[in-house]
Amino acid sequence: VKFHDIIDHLKMAGMGTLEAQKGRFGAFTDLVYLNVGGTKTRTRDGTIDGVPLPAGVTANAGLDVKNWIWTLAGSYRVQATQDSDFDVLAGARMLTIEPRLTWNFNVDVGPFTGPSRVGGHTVKETNWDGIIGVKGRARFGPNREWFIPYYLDAGTGNSDFTWQIAGGIGYAFPWGELIATWRYLDYKFKSDSKLEDLTVNGPVFGAAFRW
Repeated sequence: VKFHDIIDHLKMAGMGTLEAQKGRFGAFTDLVYLNVGGTKTRTRDGTIDGVPLPAGVTANAGLDVKNWIWTLAGSYRVQATQDSDFDVLAGARMLTIEPRLTWNFNVDVGPFTGPSRVGGHTVKETNWDGIIGVKGRARFGPNREWFIPYYLDAGTGNSDFTWQIAGGIGYAFPWGELIATWRYLDYKFKSDSKLEDLTVNGPVFGAAFRW
């Protein structure tokens, strides 16, 4: 799904991160929610199980996809200097994805034995995967107020393989930070899964508060 299609059909989205650090040990949790959907109406070129719709039939179809992506991990700070921090991490990521397809035909579509005139179907998949990775930041500027945050992880479990990468630029204030990054998350599911693959990819703009 292209980024502009996500924006055009976005119903609701949210993302938040909470991180704690004491000495060299740390922990963080990250939560992403995404709800997108759209509808389509066709009076020709539509098919049911590969069979063209009868003449005069109008098909209305809607697709909604809800996603929850939750990451929980612990970290250890390998390097901590004025110019950079570098952490290794290990934890788990949960993915819940729920696509729902609804349909409505303006007339009965017999002799088809598949869908009824009005109906819906939902497929729900929940995956847990273990992950390992690295994260950190490189600082620059007269007072080290500018920084480049980066993150990389990879793992497997219920999924065949999943990996995530993020990077960007930020500016530190006394109260916290403003950050702009690009985030890419990819899933490859196992052959017996109801789903084949999933990619979440796009820009992130946010504020971080310290206390």
